[in-house]
Amino acid sequence: MDLTLEPIKRILAKYKFRDLAIEELQKLHKKHNAMKPTVDTYTFTDSSQKDLLKIIGTIPVQYQGHSYNLPILMWLLDSFPFTPPICFLRPTSNMVIREGRHVDAKGRIHLLALHNWDYPKSTMNNLLVEMIAKFEEDPPLGSKPQADSRNPNELLAFMSSLKITEGAVRPERQVNKVTVVGGGDLGIASVLSILSKGNVDKLVLIDLAENSSKSGTTDMEMFHLPNVEISKDLSASAGSRVVVVTANAWSNEQSYVSVVQTNVDMYRGIIPSVAHLSPNAVLLIASQPVDIMAHVAWKLSGLPPSQVIGTGCNLDSERLNFILNVSLMVHGTGMQAFIIGEHSDRKVAVWNSLATDSGLMYGSNSTKPLLDRAFDMLKDKGQRSWSVGLSVADITHSVLEDKGKTHSVSTLAQGWGGIGIEVFLSLPCAMGAAGSTRLACAALGPDEDFRLRESALSLSNFLLQLKI
Repeated sequence: MDLTLEPIKRILAKYKFRDLAIEELQKLHKKHNAMKPTVDTYTFTDSSQKDLLKIIGTIPVQYQGHSYNLPILMWLLDSFPFTPPICFLRPTSNMVIREGRHVDAKGRIHLLALHNWDYPKSTMNNLLVEMIAKFEEDPPLGSKPQADSRNPNELLAFMSSLKITEGAVRPERQVNKVTVVGGGDLGIASVLSILSKGNVDKLVLIDLAENSSKSGTTDMEMFHLPNVEISKDLSASAGSRVVVVTANAWSNEQSYVSVVQTNVDMYRGIIPSVAHLSPNAVLLIASQPVDIMAHVAWKLSGLPPSQVIGTGCNLDSERLNFILNVSLMVHGTGMQAFIIGEHSDRKVAVWNSLATDSGLMYGSNSTKPLLDRAFDMLKDKGQRSWSVGLSVADITHSVLEDKGKTHSVSTLAQGWGGIGIEVFLSLPCAMGAAGSTRLACAALGPDEDFRLRESALSLSNFLLQLKI
C-alpha cells in the first residue's frame, strides 16, 4: 500500500493518530494487498464535507461453489483507528444492491464489528474477516437483469420501481412507518411527540388491553389524528422502520425482581412478533427498567444489537447540554456533554469533542468542574411521560431522517472501554436508518470508569435472577 504519494501524505498529516493509522493500514496491506488508498471528499448526513482517506478494493467471497470479488470502499475518519471506518459496497454498472440485514439501500455496510469497534482489539483485518463471512451467508450484490432476457413490459415495471443514482440502482424512499406499542400515558405522549416532529407517513398505536389507558386512546380515535391507526393487533406494525415499546405490565408482586419478571413475561408476547413483522426496524425500548428491558428485547428479537436500543440517558444528556449552554453560558467550545452508564444514580457525565468527529470520551479534564456543576443542577429534574415522549421522538426522527446524530442511548456495552460483560448501558451512539453505531472510548477518569464497571456488574447479576 503506497502511502508515500503526496496527496495521501498531506491528508495523513491531519489525522490525530497518524502513526497508529499508518500502522493499521500497513497490517491491512499485508493480508489484502489489493486495497488501494486515495483521497476524496466525504459528505456527512448534515451536508458538511471533509477530505478523508478512502480505501478501495475487493474482498473474496465464496457462494454456492463460486468465487466472487465484491468491490468495497472504506472511509477513514480523522480519528481512525479509534473510530471505525464507514464502509460501503461499490457496485459496478451491472450489479444491483440487495438490501438486507447487513447492507442498506444506499450500500452502506452495517456489521457487529463496526458497532462494537474498540481499538486496538478491533482491526481492519478482523473487520474484513467478519464482512466476508456475513456476505458469504447473505450476498449483498446481485446481477442486474439483462434486457434481452426479460419481457419488455416486465423490465419496464422493474425499472420504474427503482431509482438510479450515481451508477447504482437503489430503491425509492421507504415509507416512514412508526409503531408505538403501549397505550398508556407514555405511549400517547410518544405518538403526539413523533407526529409533531413530522416526516411520518403512518403511525400505528398498538393499545394492549392488559395495560391500556382506555380514555386516552378513545380520545385519539374520536379526534381522528391524521395518519394514525389504533389497533390491538401486533400485525398492524408490519413494515415499520421504528418500533417504540412503551408498555409496562402492572404487578402486585412485592419484590423488585418479580415486578421486572412480569415485564419480561409480557415482552415474550410482543418482541418476537414485532421483530418478525419488521425485521429491518429499529426497536426503541422505553419500558422500565430501560437497560434491563432493552437487553431482554435484544435477546428475544434475534436482531443485531445495532437495531435494539433503549431511551437510556438521552433525555438527561439533552437537559445537561441545555444547562451548560443556557445557565452556565458554555458556547463555542466544540464540545458536547453526555450522560452515560446505567439509568440510575450511578450514571456519569462526560465530554465529547464535536468539532473533530472523533467520538473520543473524556472523564476528567480542565472543564470537569464545570461539567460537575451542571450535573448537580440536573439532579433536581424529574422525568414525566411527555418529557420522555419528546426524547423518544428525537431519537425516532434521527432514524427516519438518517441524521447520524449522536444520542446517549442504552446499547450493548460489551467491548466498550474494556467492559467484558454482556449488558446494556447508555453510551454515545450515532443514530441512523440502520440503527446505532457506538462512538469509541479513548479514556475515562477513574471515578467514571469505576461507576460504569460497577453498573455493568450490578446489571449482570440482576439479569441472572430473571427468566428470559
